[in-house]
Amino acid sequence: MTTVSDVHDCLNRFAPMEMKMDFDNVGHLVGNKDTIVTKILVALDITDDVITESNELETEVIVSHHPLFFSIKNVTDSDLIGKKIMRLVRSGQSAICMHTNLDAARGGVNDALARAAGIADRREAELLTMRDRLPSGEVYSFGRVGCLECPCSMQEYLERLKKSLKTNGLRYHDAGRDVYKVAVVGGSGGDDFQNAVRQDCDTFITADIKYNLFLDAKELGINLIDGDHFCTENLVTGVLFEKLSEAFPEIETIVSTVHSQTVKFY
Repeated sequence: MTTVSDVHDCLNRFAPMEMKMDFDNVGHLVGNKDTIVTKILVALDITDDVITESNELETEVIVSHHPLFFSIKNVTDSDLIGKKIMRLVRSGQSAICMHTNLDAARGGVNDALARAAGIADRREAELLTMRDRLPSGEVYSFGRVGCLECPCSMQEYLERLKKSLKTNGLRYHDAGRDVYKVAVVGGSGGDDFQNAVRQDCDTFITADIKYNLFLDAKELGINLIDGDHFCTENLVTGVLFEKLSEAFPEIETIVSTVHSQTVKFY
């Protein structure tokens, strides 16, 4: 019989927790490790709607990308996080969260984004920069960089990217350059902008881009695209579905159908 602990161990092999950033909180965060698992729900975030969905589906564990909490001093019904934790515990469910380690892992968030961006069709995208090494010697990083099969105009690329990310809008700066060498960082990756510049990329894709970065992109002559935090990372739910379905074929793995892009454009 497969337990919550078995599911956690499987995910840790795919995205080792040693890869996480220091601020992060990943792993089995809520629930009983010995609970028998018959159904798994995968979602980018553990929202109230996702918990309701999991209760209706009668799953024993929710696997998410974003941690349910980073640090807590108490668990009460007086705040949103406490309410969620209490709901999970009352229904006997576990929460397993794989965050920045899943960003860094080969085959994780950023490789999924690289494929959506069209830079990993022919070969594996390269690391944008080196962050650290695992004890095995494997180098890891959060960003990816690669080239399209053929250059294209920014307008054509925006149309393709909007479809592949399934987003309802893109924020961008068009530097007047064709798109060919592209760097990507899922989620809030603005800190890697200069790494993309140093790699001579003509285009950088991330999310949560601040005003000053758009100004820098204009002055440096680089295309800049904000693909939305949810949309640049939600691609990984399909990856997790495949990994868990392959590892535990006897268990029903389901991707959330109630969680979607929160940001809208008027």
